[in-house]
Amino acid sequence: MGTYAVTGSASGMGREAAEKLRAAGHTVLGVDLADAEVTADLSTPEGRRAAAGEVLHAAGGRLDGAVLAAGLGPVPGRESTIAQVNYLGAVELLRAWRAALAAAGEAKVVVLSSNSTTTTPAVPRRTVRALLADDPDRAVRSVRLLGRAAAPMVYAGSKIALSHWVRRTAVLPDWAGSGIRLNALAPGAIRTPLLERQLADASAAKAVRSFPVPVGGYGEPAQLADWVVFMLSDSANFLVGSVVFVDGGSDAYFRADAWPRPVPFRGLVRYLWRMRSFGAR
Repeated sequence: MGTYAVTGSASGMGREAAEKLRAAGHTVLGVDLADAEVTADLSTPEGRRAAAGEVLHAAGGRLDGAVLAAGLGPVPGRESTIAQVNYLGAVELLRAWRAALAAAGEAKVVVLSSNSTTTTPAVPRRTVRALLADDPDRAVRSVRLLGRAAAPMVYAGSKIALSHWVRRTAVLPDWAGSGIRLNALAPGAIRTPLLERQLADASAAKAVRSFPVPVGGYGEPAQLADWVVFMLSDSANFLVGSVVFVDGGSDAYFRADAWPRPVPFRGLVRYLWRMRSFGAR
């Protein structure tokens, strides 16, 4: 049996994942604002440091895995909190936990992304770049002129940046080379408290219900938790740097031919350089 850290463990997909891990006999160190083993506010640097340190102390310096499920939806007026929690609330904790994950030998990490990464149009690239530079304030400034569209743009931008960070980081010697399997799960419309609040709001509900979901309906948190548990299992030993979409077909509906794509001719030099640099490690 292993020890797993789960952020956002008090509700939604985080809670379902934590419950399934506990039911399997694992020790779960939940992180949330309340009703968790570690109570912390991931929207502040101090809260993130406290959460990272308390988990490491409770785990004895060894983690068999982690689920980064804490996050905020596209709520207008909460742009700064969205950027802080959705991006830094995952990235900073994982940086702090890397050595403890490496100590386990074959640790697995699942980061909750979103299908908004590919279904939200016109997300400013500068927003994503600012987050990847660990500058949430600049990310918020990049959308300040967008009015009510600012929150959805910061939300999608935070999930794009998080997915890029996962793919960049997962293949590094300190991660894949240390036995850590880092991947992301990208859900679509899931019946979490966030979705229920959107459906209860007349204007938001119209937009949610009109969004294409080819299989119809909405996913359930327990279904996504099953994916999380699978991605933490030995069956996922060869899964590294992947972003797995579980969204009822929305991403495929909008972008059926966008991926996979071959390496373009203009990218050949970088491709060959990457090939050579890997062999020189």
